[in-house]
Amino acid sequence: MRFRFRSIVLFLSLLTAPFSTSGETRADDGAWVDTYRDVAARIIGDALSSTFAWDRLALMGDTFGHRLSGSKGLEDAIQWAVAEMKKDGLENVHTEPVTVPHWVRGRESAEITSPRQRPLVMLGLGNSIGTPADGIEAEVLVVRSFEELDAHSDRVKGRIVLYNVPFTNYTETVQFRGNGPSRAAAHGAVAALVRSVGPAGLRLPHTGALRYADGAPQIPAAAVTAEDADLLQRLQERGTTPRVRLRMDAKFLPDADSFNVVGELRGRERPGEVVVVGGHIDSWDVGTGSTDDGGGCIVTWEALRIMKKLNLRPRRTVRVVLWTNEENGTRGANAYRDRYKDQLANHVLMLESDSGVLRPSSFGFTGSDAARTRIKQIAGLLRGIQLDRVVSPGEGADIGPSVQAANIPAMSLEADGNYFLIHHTPADTIDKIDPMDMSRASAAIAVMAYVVAEMPDRLK
Repeated sequence: MRFRFRSIVLFLSLLTAPFSTSGETRADDGAWVDTYRDVAARIIGDALSSTFAWDRLALMGDTFGHRLSGSKGLEDAIQWAVAEMKKDGLENVHTEPVTVPHWVRGRESAEITSPRQRPLVMLGLGNSIGTPADGIEAEVLVVRSFEELDAHSDRVKGRIVLYNVPFTNYTETVQFRGNGPSRAAAHGAVAALVRSVGPAGLRLPHTGALRYADGAPQIPAAAVTAEDADLLQRLQERGTTPRVRLRMDAKFLPDADSFNVVGELRGRERPGEVVVVGGHIDSWDVGTGSTDDGGGCIVTWEALRIMKKLNLRPRRTVRVVLWTNEENGTRGANAYRDRYKDQLANHVLMLESDSGVLRPSSFGFTGSDAARTRIKQIAGLLRGIQLDRVVSPGEGADIGPSVQAANIPAMSLEADGNYFLIHHTPADTIDKIDPMDMSRASAAIAVMAYVVAEMPDRLK
């Protein structure tokens, strides 16, 4: 294995070499990036020489399990991260307090009671209220869109509405999870079911947060698998009206104390100018949140660890932030914005990794044309590990509030693979992630963050 890694490092050092060193160059042709080729090769070589990032993610998931806001698992993981960052030699390691919602799933189940009894595979939606102790049993109305719901509004009262909307992409389909319960309740539904927001596969239920609309009744809501949603659809299309019993103990406890985690490498010349990288350390209460977003936390943290290990101290400060409460509140993101509101103008770049680390493929970027040109030139240093592509946009739920408040250039690490197949499911575990993919992601983020923090002119 060690011989394989060394061979890769040698191969990459060749790939990161300049394509041509002859002839005159213009100031805008990217030749300035050549200054950083040797350090980029060192970073990539170190990242790919071990499975350190994957091993750390496995340790976090195996030790603390899921990390839902308000849970002991989350708070223990936060304290562990602080201790580990200090061991890594990061600077200014500390926590920043955030008050978070404390939603508890409790016991839950769903079953068809007519025409023939059979269980449904389900997960209650985050932030949902519970049912009465005996549950809710009612006839089901299956619809495929909000328009179909409205067209049959006279049939909704007293029923459980099921949105059976096949997954297209997350942005289009997630609206039925987020807004569907309140839309159904406005017509008199007693509960809502949502086809899981993700590709069909292996009868997996996907949880995720709902948002109750002001003025609409609050009703219990859960996700069912694509297979079970289609079953109920077929029954209805044959002229049968299925009945379902839903039981959910879900409830809110009083808000809990939590924290964002911060660690830095202080800039040697301009420490007040900051490049931020990070992910969210909380997860849903199923699986271990390894792709969403334990992996994002570890690969951004790893970028700073590698710089520290290689004695690389850029001109500007590089800061890693592990945000809390992204999944059901984004209070960590808002707290960061508010805490640093007077310093956001000195945030040079904010980079979030929250799209999984399954086959990292590109960087998303949002910023000026001039900044995009610079980012593309830096990305050229990553051609050897196939991460030199820059797409639009660059965004993230945790960097979003700060980026919008101060118009900060924004980046995101993008990845291919079956992220949404396991997203918010019990299958979100470490075994789905290739150690080399985590090493590639760590290397790419480290190179990008280092060069942006080190280059003489600020990214604008």
